[in-house]
Amino acid sequence: MGRRARDRRRQQQRAEPGGGGGGDRAGWAGGYPEIVKENELFERYYRELGIVPAGEWGPFMAALREPLPATLRITGYRSHAKEILHTLKEKYFKELQDLEVDGQKVEMPQSLSWYPEELAWHTNLSRKILRKSPQLEKFHQFLVSETECGNISRQEAVSMIPPLLLNVNPHHKILDMCAAPGSKTAQLIEMLHADMNVPFPEGFVIANDVDNKRCYLLVHQAKRLNSPCIMVVNHDASSIPNLQIDVNGRKEVLFYDRILCDVPCSGDGTMRKNIDVWKKWTTQNSLQLHGLQLRIATRGVEQLAEGGRMVYSTCSLNPIENEAVIASLLEKSQGALELADVSSELPGLKRMPGITSWKVMLKDGQWFEEWKDVPSNRQTQIRPTMFPVKDEEKLKAMNLERCLRILPHHQNTGGFFVAVLIKKSPMPWNKRPPKVHQKLPQRTGDTEVTAANSDNGSECIAEEPSLAENEESKKMQELQNSDTEQSKKEGVCGPPPSKKMKLFGFKEDPFVFLPEDDPLFLPIQKFYALDPAFPKMNLLTRTQEGKKRQLYMVSKELRNVLLNNSEKMKVINTGIKVWSRNSDGEQFGCAFRLAQEGIYTLYPFIHARIVNVCIEDVKILLTEENPFLSKFSSETQKKVKDMAMGSIVLKYEPDPEKPDDLQCPIVLCGWQGKTSLRAFVPKNERLHYLRMMGVEVFKAKRKEEESETKTEEVERRLAQTEEGMDVEDKDHDLVTKMEAEIGEESPCTPVESSAMEVENKIEDLDQSSKNINSHVNQESKDTDMGNVKD
Repeated sequence: MGRRARDRRRQQQRAEPGGGGGGDRAGWAGGYPEIVKENELFERYYRELGIVPAGEWGPFMAALREPLPATLRITGYRSHAKEILHTLKEKYFKELQDLEVDGQKVEMPQSLSWYPEELAWHTNLSRKILRKSPQLEKFHQFLVSETECGNISRQEAVSMIPPLLLNVNPHHKILDMCAAPGSKTAQLIEMLHADMNVPFPEGFVIANDVDNKRCYLLVHQAKRLNSPCIMVVNHDASSIPNLQIDVNGRKEVLFYDRILCDVPCSGDGTMRKNIDVWKKWTTQNSLQLHGLQLRIATRGVEQLAEGGRMVYSTCSLNPIENEAVIASLLEKSQGALELADVSSELPGLKRMPGITSWKVMLKDGQWFEEWKDVPSNRQTQIRPTMFPVKDEEKLKAMNLERCLRILPHHQNTGGFFVAVLIKKSPMPWNKRPPKVHQKLPQRTGDTEVTAANSDNGSECIAEEPSLAENEESKKMQELQNSDTEQSKKEGVCGPPPSKKMKLFGFKEDPFVFLPEDDPLFLPIQKFYALDPAFPKMNLLTRTQEGKKRQLYMVSKELRNVLLNNSEKMKVINTGIKVWSRNSDGEQFGCAFRLAQEGIYTLYPFIHARIVNVCIEDVKILLTEENPFLSKFSSETQKKVKDMAMGSIVLKYEPDPEKPDDLQCPIVLCGWQGKTSLRAFVPKNERLHYLRMMGVEVFKAKRKEEESETKTEEVERRLAQTEEGMDVEDKDHDLVTKMEAEIGEESPCTPVESSAMEVENKIEDLDQSSKNINSHVNQESKDTDMGNVKD
C-alpha cells in the first residue's frame, strides 16, 4: 500500500501546474500527464546489456523522454507522387516558415535522408498541435484528406524500413504475417505497382493478422491503394496454413518470394509515442513473447521459397526478442538460412550492428548467463533458446552483427530491430516433398469460394519432418511434460507442432466468380468495348443469391489462390470494385456504371465511351455536382453530342507545352445525362485533384461540413426505413435517391461531395458495425502480453 500511495502522490504532483514532464510542450496535455517517464528496471537492464555505445546513455534516455516527431510518406508508385511532393514543398512547407505555435518555433520539415526520392518527411509537430492550432488548419486538412485518398501515409519512420529491405519486385508473391494495422502492407502494395502501366502485376500480397477486429483496420488501409493484388486473411501466424495453387492442372504448395515477419513484441522501442510502456515495462514481457516470436518466424521460413528473402522485425530493443530469435532460427536451420549483409542498403540510415552476447533477466532483477544456471522452477519462464550460442565457431558463422538496431537518439526516431534472412535450401525438416491433394474440385455454374466457417476443423498442411527430427521432437516432448503449453512448442530443433486452424469473428460473405458464359457480362463488354484480353474470369461478387449489385476484380494469381484454398483460409477481403449496378442503366444499354475505385485497373481495357477533357473541364466536373453540357469546352461538347447516355470515362492528358498546368494524367468515372455531365468521384479524391491543379479548396470547408450533415440525415432515414437490407442494396438505393433529388435539369452549385461519397460512407458504416459485432478470441497467452505494432 505504501508504494501505491507514493505513486498517487507523484501523479498528483505531476498533474499540478508546473509539475514537470513537459506535457503541454510535448503536445500531450490531457492525454497522459500523470505518467512518469522513469523505469529503474528498464535502465538497469539496458545499461548492463550494453546495447547503447559508451558515452551515449544520457542522449539515449533523453531522446526516449521526448515526443516522437510526426512523419509522413508519399505513396511512391502513383503518377501524382511528384505533384504531391511539389505541393508539399512549395506550398504547405513554405507556410510553416517563421511560424510559432504555443511559443515554440516550428521547425521546417526535413526529408528522411535514407528514404528514396524524398518521399518521406518528418516534422516536430505533434498530432495535438496539428489538430488544435488554427495556423496549421490548412496543413492538417491537407494531410487528412490525402491520407484518406491513399496518397499519403502518416507512418513512423522506423516502420518504413522493413518493406524497403525486402527488395520487392512486381512479380513477387508476398506474405505479410502480422500485418495490422497495415502501414507496411501499403508499402508492399506500392512496390508491386511500381510500373503504373501494368494494371495486373504478376505478384500479390497476402496480408494476415490473428486479430479479427484489426483485420478490418487492415482492409481500410489496403483499400486506399485500390489494388487488385491484395488479400486480407485472418489466421494465427504461427500456424498459418500452407496454401495451394493450380499449376498446369495440378496442385502445388505456394511458396512466397518475400515474407515480412513483423512480430508482436513488448514495444519498448515505442516509448516516445506509447508512453504507457514506461510504467508497464518489465523483462517478463519479452520472456513471454519469445516463444511466440520464434514460432511465427519458423513458420515464415518454412513457407519461404528457396532464394527468397524474409525480413524479421520488432519495435523492441530487447535481444531476447531479437538476436535470440534469429540465432535460434539460424541454429535449427542447419545452414538453410543465412543473414543478409544489408550494410550498403539504405545509405544515410544510422544503425547499430546486432550483438553476440547478452544475458537473461527475470522480472525480479535476477540475471542468468547460461541455461544451465536456471533453476528447475524457472525453466518454464526461461527457455534454452533465449541464450546466446556458446560455440564460438557457430556464433561466428551466424554473423549476428548483420542484424541492425535503430536507437532513438541517432536520428530522432523510435527504437527498432531488423534482420534480413535469405533461404538457401529447404529447412531440415522440410526435405521431403509436401503432401498435397492432386484432385482438382469440379465446379458448375457460378464459381464460388465461401469463406471458411468458425472451427471447421481443417488442418494446416505441414511439410513432413525427417525421421531423425521426429525422434528428437518425441524426446523433447517427454522432457517437457511438466512445462506449459508455450514451453512445449519452443526450443525444439524441428518445426513447431501443427495446430488446428481456429477461425472466429464475423462470418464473411462468399466470393463468387463469374462463370465464362454469364449473360451479365455480355452487355458490359459491348457497352464499353472491352479488349478481348480483358480477364473476365477474374470478376467476382460477394452475393450468392439475387441480383449482383457490385462487381469486383482480382488478379489472375489471387483468383488461383482463392479457388484452391477455400477450406483452409479465412478471407476477410480481396479485390477492388470496378462496376456498380445503376437503377436506370439498363435503358441506356448497360446496367452497370464504372466505379472510381477500380478505374485505373479497368481503364487500359476500355475502348469506348472515353472522353478526353481539358483542365478547365476537369475543374468544372470536380466543383459542380451536375453541370450542364453548355459549361464545358466546345471540344468536349462535340465528343459527347452523339454518345449514348450512361457511364463514361473522362481522361485528362497533360500538355508538355503548358508546364504550369497539372503534369500528370487523371482518369475519372463520369455519367453523361441528357443535358449534363457529372463525375462520380469521392469527396477526398475531388479535393486531391483540385489541389494538384492549384484550386483553393480550404474555403469550401463549411459547405463541405453542411453537405456531410445532410448526408448523415439521409443515412439515418435510410437506416430506419430499410433495416434488414444488405449493404449493396443500401448503396444502390441511396445513389438512386440522390440522382432523383438532383434531377437532370436542375442548376447546380459548387459542392465538395457526391453520391459516390455517400455510397462510400455507407460501406464504412456497415463495415464498422461488423467490426463492433466481431467477437475476438485470443489464440494464446502470448498474444495477450504484447501486440505493439506500428
